[in-house]
Amino acid sequence: MKIEVLEEPKIELITFLDEKIAEFNWQNWEVNERKPIAVQITDEHNKVIAGAAGRTFGHWLQLSTLWVSESLRGLDLGSQLLTKIEEAAKKRGCNRCVLDTLNFQAMPFYKKHGYEIQWTQDEYPKTGCKYYMVKLFK
Repeated sequence: MKIEVLEEPKIELITFLDEKIAEFNWQNWEVNERKPIAVQITDEHNKVIAGAAGRTFGHWLQLSTLWVSESLRGLDLGSQLLTKIEEAAKKRGCNRCVLDTLNFQAMPFYKKHGYEIQWTQDEYPKTGCKYYMVKLFK
């Protein structure tokens, strides 16, 4: 046996390890499906100008991304995206959402939409913080 620290590991190793953990998790998890979900807004040229993405599993929507083109911020598009992805997740049987956001991102936006901070990771990555937030759907 040999243990090595790899300062620049190959992507194949990372992928292999991720697949092995996923394989173990699927054998032991109470759900057997995670499905991607997304909402997009496109312009007249079919270019994506805003969107949200995540995955659903069990009772949960895990929101990983919500983005609006900088020139269109403040026009309520983020709220519309959030509502649409939550509604789609509810149709899949989800009754709650989890997300994380950095201190310079959208914590006040999510609070306005009913999300509550469950945990704050301080000093992330050095002097900032990351908020882990949850919303129970009504």
